[in-house]
Amino acid sequence: MTNSTHEQAPSRIPARAGRKEWTALAVLMLPLLLVSMDVSVLYFAVPAISADLDPSGTQQLWIFDIYAFVLAGLLMTMGSLGDRIGRRKLLLFGAAAFGAASLTAAYANSAELLIAARAVLGIGGATLMPSTMALVRTMFRDAGQRAKAIGIWSGVMVAGIALGSVMSGVLVEHFWWGSIFLVNLPAMVLLLLLAPVLIPESRDPNPGRFDLLSVPLSLAAVLPVVYGLKEIAAEGLQTAYVVSLAVGLGFAALFVHRQRTTASPLISPELFRGRGFAPAVLLNLVSSLAMMGSAYFTTQYLQSVLGKSAMEAALWALLPSVLIGFAAPVATALVQRGMNRAHVVATGFVVSACGYGLLTLTGTDALWTVLAAAALLACGAVVIGSQLTDLALSSVPTEKAGSASSLLETGQEFGGALGMALLGSIGNAVYRADIPAGAPAEAQETLGGALSVARELPGETASGLITAAREAFTSGMHVAALAGAGILLAAAVLAALTLRRVTAPEPEKVLV
Repeated sequence: MTNSTHEQAPSRIPARAGRKEWTALAVLMLPLLLVSMDVSVLYFAVPAISADLDPSGTQQLWIFDIYAFVLAGLLMTMGSLGDRIGRRKLLLFGAAAFGAASLTAAYANSAELLIAARAVLGIGGATLMPSTMALVRTMFRDAGQRAKAIGIWSGVMVAGIALGSVMSGVLVEHFWWGSIFLVNLPAMVLLLLLAPVLIPESRDPNPGRFDLLSVPLSLAAVLPVVYGLKEIAAEGLQTAYVVSLAVGLGFAALFVHRQRTTASPLISPELFRGRGFAPAVLLNLVSSLAMMGSAYFTTQYLQSVLGKSAMEAALWALLPSVLIGFAAPVATALVQRGMNRAHVVATGFVVSACGYGLLTLTGTDALWTVLAAAALLACGAVVIGSQLTDLALSSVPTEKAGSASSLLETGQEFGGALGMALLGSIGNAVYRADIPAGAPAEAQETLGGALSVARELPGETASGLITAAREAFTSGMHVAALAGAGILLAAAVLAALTLRRVTAPEPEKVLV
């Protein structure tokens, strides 16, 4: 290479990772775990927050949703920014913001302040997630070690979402609701102290100018789509939500046009020239669709069909995640021993499809069947996610690792929202068709509505309504599971076809 930047900035990262790099990976897992836990950490704290801050119904929704909205909207911006200013620098900024916002949220004395703090947590999360993945890409230059590290990354992210609700239940039971945010502080302080020592800086040596116009375009593309999909899942297909989707897709078209025509795009179209990158993003989105779509049903099943308390349901839901720790290492070992990655990914989709298949066999009292289904779905998702993440990051230049990571994670956010909207709508449609026509109007909308109405009815009438509603919900879950299994099997075929000739290249020299 002629000039310059490559020769002036020799790599300080060894060809094979040693103890320092693996220790650095452990440090990087702290923010990843906390960011993923914050998706579900409010689950048990809402009653206590409501009693203390007295939020309106709209404010309560924003306390829940603002974190995920801001996170999804800023992922692409922050991934590109990290490539330009340095991923470690952005990681440290994000850790400081996340810690400060956690402290503010813990002692918030109004709903407005808590919403603002949750928004800043979303900003911090948007800096931390692509930074951690990009830094894994730069620290682990050996393909085998990188695959193992990314497998750990994927497992921690999935486990964090499951752990968040359980941790919030334990903390709220023994302390006040603000404690669910204070647990973030020690990890962020540790990250701020150790990251400068253990984690090398890395950035794009020739990033070009930062395209400010692309930032609002990306937000206008992501947020209306995520909002529309989430509301369709919760409220059904309504004109306002369809309009929101249309607006978001219109801005998405403008965003793509901007990236293709500007001299210095926020997301370089060159990323999609890497063989395997585009299929990896798409297939990862489908996997996220399946996971969140199944969670929509399994969480309601544990609580509303089996009648378990929220805490009991969360503890039972944690059980399937035990197997997650084995899924990614097994998949990585198979690829390293010569099995075609396309076949491993396709197998992951088939395993997840089998999880949906089990859901079609459930009655209204099938705890272990549902847990086994959830375990298969989670294991398949971790296999898929770890392999596709490794493939995607290996298919792009190291200096674009932040942008590539942010696209993968944005796809996951879209997939999760789409899964809840699509499969949730299917299940709700079947529920409404199966619930007796003479049931109260509220009971005809959702299972939760039926249970609420039943509390006001006399004994036998209430029992009959609850039984009918639970059976209708289970029937809806069966049909949605069939749809989910079909989508996953189609994705398995697509993975086998699109990835069969894709081999990830050895990474080029890492620039720091």
